[in-house]
Amino acid sequence: MFGVKVALLAAALATLATGQSETGFCCAALKDSDLNARLLLPGQTAYESRLDSYFDVKQQSITPNCIVQPRNTREVALAVKILASSTTPCKFAIRSGGHTPYAGASNIDDGVTIDLQYISAVVYDGRNNLVKVGPGAIWNDVFTTLEPLGVITTGGRSSTVGVGGLTLGGGISYFSAEHGLICDNVLQFEVVLADGRIVYASQAKNPDLFTVLKGGNNNFGIVTQIQFRTFKYDGMWGGLVIYPETTIQDHFKALINFSNNVGKNPKSAAIVMPVYQSSVGADLILNAYDHAEPVVRPAAYNEFFAIPGNISDTTALTNMSDLAAALAGSTTSSVYFGTLTFANDLRVMTEAHKIYMEVLANLKAKATGEWQIYVLYQPLPPAYWKDSVARGGNVLGLERFNNQVLCLYQPYISWQGAEQDALFQQAGADLIDRIRAYAVSIGADNPYLYLDYADITQDPLAGYGAENVKKMKAAAQKYDPQSVFQKLVPGGFKLSKVV
Repeated sequence: MFGVKVALLAAALATLATGQSETGFCCAALKDSDLNARLLLPGQTAYESRLDSYFDVKQQSITPNCIVQPRNTREVALAVKILASSTTPCKFAIRSGGHTPYAGASNIDDGVTIDLQYISAVVYDGRNNLVKVGPGAIWNDVFTTLEPLGVITTGGRSSTVGVGGLTLGGGISYFSAEHGLICDNVLQFEVVLADGRIVYASQAKNPDLFTVLKGGNNNFGIVTQIQFRTFKYDGMWGGLVIYPETTIQDHFKALINFSNNVGKNPKSAAIVMPVYQSSVGADLILNAYDHAEPVVRPAAYNEFFAIPGNISDTTALTNMSDLAAALAGSTTSSVYFGTLTFANDLRVMTEAHKIYMEVLANLKAKATGEWQIYVLYQPLPPAYWKDSVARGGNVLGLERFNNQVLCLYQPYISWQGAEQDALFQQAGADLIDRIRAYAVSIGADNPYLYLDYADITQDPLAGYGAENVKKMKAAAQKYDPQSVFQKLVPGGFKLSKVV
C-alpha cells in the first residue's frame, strides 16, 4: 500500500503543478506506479486499435483518458487500489471481451478503462477435470484449447464473445440442456475486491460471493480467473438452415414441441430466427440446429426437417469452435440488443411475429445503407437450471418458475450511421414493449430478463426477484462497503439502481 500512496502523492503534486483535470490525475497516478508500462493513451496506435476492437460502434466512440492493461491479478489489484483509494474520484470501466452493445457498458468517457485483454490464459487441468480461464479470453480461445483434448465446457455460442461478461450474466450454451447454464459450471472465481484484496469464491470459500457473481454482473469486484468444470467431448453436429418467411408458423409449432421435450433430448439445441438483411432484400427464417454429439440429423429435429422449402442447409458433423465462428459478429456496426421472456405459447409467438413484420416494414421504408435485423426465439426450459442449487446456486431466480417451459426472445439489430441510432433503437424498444404488452394481456408474461441480452433501458437484476435482490445487496455491502463498484464503475447494470 505504501507504493500506492507514494504514487498518489506524486500525481497530486503533478496536478498542482500543471493544472491537470481530475481525470488526468487518475491516469497520472497510474503512470507514476508500476503500471506505467501498461498504459495506453489517446493518440497511440495501440489505444485506437483497442477502441476499434469493441463489438459495437457506440462503444468505439467513447474515449477514456487512458486504458490500463494489467498482465496479472496483482496488477489488477494495484489498478483498483489506485483508482478506488484516490482522494480525487477516479471513475473506471471494466472490459473483458467488450461485446455488450450499449455505450459505456465496458468503456468510459473521462475515466480509465481497465482492459483485461492480457488476462486471457486458458489452462486445462486434466487431473481435476477443470479449465482455468482468464476473463479477457473469448470463447474461441476456450474451445480451440479444449477440443483437441477430447473435453469441453459450457460456453458461448458466438466465438468472439468474452468469457467474463457472458459468465457473470448467466450464460446460455448449446450444452445447457444437459450441463446447465455457463455460470452454474463455474467451480471457483478469483476476484479483486474494491480495496485491492484478492479473494476466492466457491462453494467452500466465500459462498455468498460465489452465488451472487453468477448473474450479478460487475457489482462486487473484478473477476480475474474462472475455473469451469469440463466433460467429455467428441464433436458436434449442426449448422444453419434458411427457409422462406412464409413457413414461420411451422417453425413456431416445431419450436414449441422441441422446447417441451428438451429434457428427453438434452444434447439438442435450436434457435428460430426471422431475419432481414438489406443487402439480401428477402424475408427469411434462419434456424440454428446444434447437437452436442457427432450424430447426423438427430431425431429431435424431425419436425423441423419436415418443414418444406428450405433454401440452404449448412448442417454437418463439425466442432463447437466452427459452430461458434458461424455466429461471430463484425465490429463495424452499431448494435441493439434487447430481451424478453414469455411462456412457450403459440399465441405470443404469432403476435410477436406480426409485430416484427410491422416494425420491419417501417424500417424498410425509412432506413438507409446496410442494416440487418434478427429476432431470436429459443427454449428456456427447466433443464437449464436443474442443477443450480446443488452447485452453489445463482441469483437468476429461475427456480421460482418450477417446471414451466419458457421462451427467450431477443431482437438483434445492426446498422450503419449514428444519424440512424434513434430509428433502430426505437424499433428494438417497440418490439420489446409491444410484445410484452400482449403477453401480459393474456397472462403469458414472465419477469425474468436475460442480462447478457438486455438493453441499458431494461432492469434485469430486478427481474431476478426480491429475494435475490436482497441477497445481492447484502453481498455488495459486505464485499464493497464503500460502494466503489456502484459509484465509480457506471457501466453495467447497477445494483444500487434496483429499488
